[in-house]
Amino acid sequence: MIKIPEKIIFANLPTRIEKLERLSQKLGGPNIYIKRDDQTGTEVSGNKIRKLEFSVKEALNQGCDVLITCGGIQSNHCRATAAVASRLGMKSVLVLRGDSETELDGNLFIDKLLGAEIQFITPEQYKNSKAQIMEEIKGKLEKQGFKPYIIPEGASNGIGGFGYYNAMEEIIFQEKEMGVHFDKIVLAVGSGGTHSGLLLASKTLEYTGEIYGINVCDDAQHFKNEIYKILQESMKYIDVNLHISKDEIHIMDGYVGRGYALSRPEELSFVHDFAKLEGIILDPVYTGKAMYGLVEEIKKGSFENCENILFIHTGGAFGLFPQKHLFKL
Repeated sequence: MIKIPEKIIFANLPTRIEKLERLSQKLGGPNIYIKRDDQTGTEVSGNKIRKLEFSVKEALNQGCDVLITCGGIQSNHCRATAAVASRLGMKSVLVLRGDSETELDGNLFIDKLLGAEIQFITPEQYKNSKAQIMEEIKGKLEKQGFKPYIIPEGASNGIGGFGYYNAMEEIIFQEKEMGVHFDKIVLAVGSGGTHSGLLLASKTLEYTGEIYGINVCDDAQHFKNEIYKILQESMKYIDVNLHISKDEIHIMDGYVGRGYALSRPEELSFVHDFAKLEGIILDPVYTGKAMYGLVEEIKKGSFENCENILFIHTGGAFGLFPQKHLFKL
């Protein structure tokens, strides 16, 4: 039995797995199920809290009192980090890609409500020097007597990946409870940590289903490299050296659309139709694009040999509100 690092408990776990009866019927198969990681909490809702449970435990073990992280202006991860920090009586500093003049809505509004200190940077700065900027903030805080801990984008690193190692254990247990086996597990990929954790667990636990990511930014090769890097980091924590090649990292490219956090009319229409069909809210940045991609791939016959598919709902509902004017309701 592999011993993984300790975590702090914040998320409401285990999250339910539900069958999407009407969508499955509409497509004529396979059976599509959804794991409701959008229901991990309220302030901390979504997939990020699973990863933060491990990252923040490491921060506490090191005696840290400030969490520094980064993301887009509507980052679910940054909002969850701010919530955890406040809950623990810690300070949070968020480095957000965007403009300080942006309307206070969605996750940004909640960041402010939770008391996070926010530093806005340009897209160019974010792309080229976000790590350096966070290190500079850390240095300034240390001079003030604080002990900061930096969490990378999406908590997608070696320690954060164990959040979805845990989730894979949960899925295997739920399969036995439900009497079903998932041929494929499909999820949105935005920074790689969720995919990495699932893949590492599937290998160590000898799970026979395959993990498929649908990227919402960049391209397949970028994420193969990122996920591979996170896997190597995670293996150092458990002293395991599995041979996982990049060819085993499955990314279904082609659904980035206009780019990260930018929506096409057909994606928004799909989010609306899905909500009416199944009574479940997807978000426009991650799950909307990924579920749209999954449905399109099923229509193309990419999953014709599958009986059961599990889609991981990674949350993000707060990100709907800044895009509400784009929906034709």
